[in-house]
Amino acid sequence: MSALVVDTSSWVSYFASAGPSVIDDALAEGRVFLPPLVAAELVSGRLTSRQRTELESFLADLPLCTTDFDHWLRVGSLRAQLFSVGLSVSTPDAHIAQCALDLHGELLSEDGIFSKVAKKSALQVL
Repeated sequence: MSALVVDTSSWVSYFASAGPSVIDDALAEGRVFLPPLVAAELVSGRLTSRQRTELESFLADLPLCTTDFDHWLRVGSLRAQLFSVGLSVSTPDAHIAQCALDLHGELLSEDGIFSKVAKKSALQVL
């Protein structure tokens, strides 16, 4: 089974109880990886103190995608590659896509930009 990177949009749906069971399955199998940027986006929402504490505890149990210096160089290269074929992608979206690429895994997202990235790169989306 391959690693699964879950984008903010899919986590929001999941926490609203409308999310796909694929997340539950991947969590049970220990193959969900968290991009640091997604953690930041999730905790920046309007949350009660209790919700924030619960969310932070949940996220702390997930393995992080490695984001060393070389990762960020690959993020920039991915953006340049996509731009050269007519697709403009934000640095945050390129970071999330690169996390899935680095792990040779799949990306789960409700954001349509990632389907476009997948058509022009090696990114695999669920």
